[in-house]
Amino acid sequence: MKIIILGAGQVGGTLAENLAREDNDVTLIDTNIARLNELRDRLDIGTVHGHGSTPSVLKQAGIEDADLLVAVTSTDEVNMVACQIGHTLFHTPTRIARIRAPGYTVPAIAKDLFSKAHMPVDVVITPEQLVTEHIQRLIEQPGTLQVLDFADGLVQLVAVRAYEGGPLVGQELRALREHMPSVDARVAAIFRKDRAITPEGNTVIEDGDEVFFIATKNNIRKVMSELRKLERPYKRLMIAGGGNIGLRLSQALEKQYNVKIIEMFEERCQYLSEVLDHAVVLNGQAADQELMLEEGVDSVDVFLALTNNDAANIMASMLAKRLGASKVMTLINTPAYADLVQGGTVDIAISPQQITTSSLLSYVRKGDTVRVHSLRRGAAEAIEIIAHGDKRSSKVVGRTIEEINLPPGTTIGAIVREGKRGPQVIMGHHDVVIENDDHVIVFLVDKRRTKDIEKLFQVGFTFF
Repeated sequence: MKIIILGAGQVGGTLAENLAREDNDVTLIDTNIARLNELRDRLDIGTVHGHGSTPSVLKQAGIEDADLLVAVTSTDEVNMVACQIGHTLFHTPTRIARIRAPGYTVPAIAKDLFSKAHMPVDVVITPEQLVTEHIQRLIEQPGTLQVLDFADGLVQLVAVRAYEGGPLVGQELRALREHMPSVDARVAAIFRKDRAITPEGNTVIEDGDEVFFIATKNNIRKVMSELRKLERPYKRLMIAGGGNIGLRLSQALEKQYNVKIIEMFEERCQYLSEVLDHAVVLNGQAADQELMLEEGVDSVDVFLALTNNDAANIMASMLAKRLGASKVMTLINTPAYADLVQGGTVDIAISPQQITTSSLLSYVRKGDTVRVHSLRRGAAEAIEIIAHGDKRSSKVVGRTIEEINLPPGTTIGAIVREGKRGPQVIMGHHDVVIENDDHVIVFLVDKRRTKDIEKLFQVGFTFF
């Protein structure tokens, strides 16, 4: 695809890197020439220096024959105007805009505002909301490293660290069915000391393994109990940072959890106290040891550092952990920092770029791709893709999973099939037959195999 990206910040740069690796024709527009030069020297992309909402700049970038325009500058209005110009002057087929201001994204307003008759934005991406939902899933499933939704949340792919003492640790995977005969689940991948292991029936789970398994949402904790001691449901949360993410998360959780939010700016504290109903708002800094102890950081189940400053988040997390916080989750914008701190003082490093990029990838993939999740800092991937055709026109439809020529390191975790009583979840066992219109959930330990999966699911006139 020919793709134009407006904005070379963390999101735009990460997206350009991902798309360029997949052999797309990518052009990046930004006003920061130094940042453009740095990305151009490192990636195989084109760059244009200028304001992305200007028709002449868009034309210079090749908008006239572009397939996709992705506007992710830091200014909502620039993103919206760029999409308007792309539609009106250049008839760009698909337009995506990052919109951060809550006033634009209220469902009742967004429904009418973002339409071809008014503001022609095909897809609205709100990173703060995506990150909020990501954190919310981690809190709802205590002990998980990552929780990904498929088929509108009916199925979840979960990453969890296996620890000695879990009933399945030290045993072969086939024992999972024996331990839980009434629960259907499937292990999609295992990472052992950062080395990917394709799961087989005789694969032995070891202490410290990072295990990705797929199951229906109501069975997640049952499967987790086979891999580690279950953590108690969280009750007490402390959030550092009352910005957009801190506010959204507090609003989402304050009815079910005991939430305290620390914000350093007094004016923002006043606003938070007005819009939050149950959460306790504290004016101060999360690096203030006296304040943290006074507010009981040693008794919280989860401490979340969610400011827009990586260094402040890391320091606050280290302090919270030292003072007794049970679990620490930290928002980190710089990928190199996330790799350094994850699994040490910081239990879970949250990358806004990876979360946002995942939400965008499904719009640039070939085939009927519904959802894409980028995993393990972009090295692995999980895809929900729809199978079409019949046995003559498709390489997957009408075949059992063991008959499908899957690329190395690829696993079909589950299938969601529409039935008379609604969607039906079928785990990806070897004898399951893929049918037309099935939603197939595929796990790839090597993201470079994505194109092979796209080709596999393409429909042809006939195959011999």
